[in-house]
Amino acid sequence: MTRPGRIALVGSGEYLPVMQSVEAWLLEDQPPIYVQLATAASREGQKSLDYWHELGAAAAERLGVQQVIVDIRNRADAEDPAHAELIAGAGLIYLSGGNPSHLADSLRGTATWSAIWKAWRNGSSVAGCSAGAMALCGYVPDFRHPKNGGVSGLGLLPHLRVLPHFDRYTRWIPDMALRPLVTEGAQVVGIDEDTALVAQAPEDGELNWSFRVRGAASCWRIESDRKHRINGVLTTSTG
Repeated sequence: MTRPGRIALVGSGEYLPVMQSVEAWLLEDQPPIYVQLATAASREGQKSLDYWHELGAAAAERLGVQQVIVDIRNRADAEDPAHAELIAGAGLIYLSGGNPSHLADSLRGTATWSAIWKAWRNGSSVAGCSAGAMALCGYVPDFRHPKNGGVSGLGLLPHLRVLPHFDRYTRWIPDMALRPLVTEGAQVVGIDEDTALVAQAPEDGELNWSFRVRGAASCWRIESDRKHRINGVLTTSTG
């Protein structure tokens, strides 16, 4: 039985040299195909998309792999079989930053998301940075306005909620403002910039995955009354 691929949830730094070691780990023993979706930035216009695609091209060159751009900007694009077919054979599928709600709403339940899920279940690595990390979870909160609610995520990690750029945002968002995000059955984690939570599938085939911190700073487990630095392992479920 094929084990699912590795997962990385990144606070910031996608496609940049600072996170190259994480991307190399995700591509380890994988086909040298680096699939990139900048969907989260699509509302920012072509200039923004070009920026992300150029960063991705540079990252792929450093890693010695092929860049494959899946240019999805909305749900109609995500339902296009031609886009879904580009996922097949990927060593790494990477969702980059921008608007997490738009990313989740564009991919959820579509042919492209089904292709990503299938590829991951068959061994392809999956990564999300910033908006991408938030969207891979079961719920996408409004980080800037926690009381306003959010949208359903893509559900790869259904019990997790991710707050990226955590060290930067918490300079102006007090800890108490994050408390509405903590609800029964949810794990809330903050991921600092240039830092990632990474995991590989358990050998015994169980649903519980053990995530570890990699990168320049820290990751945090958020509770109703405080935050705790993750110094060891964070265990969460993919089902």
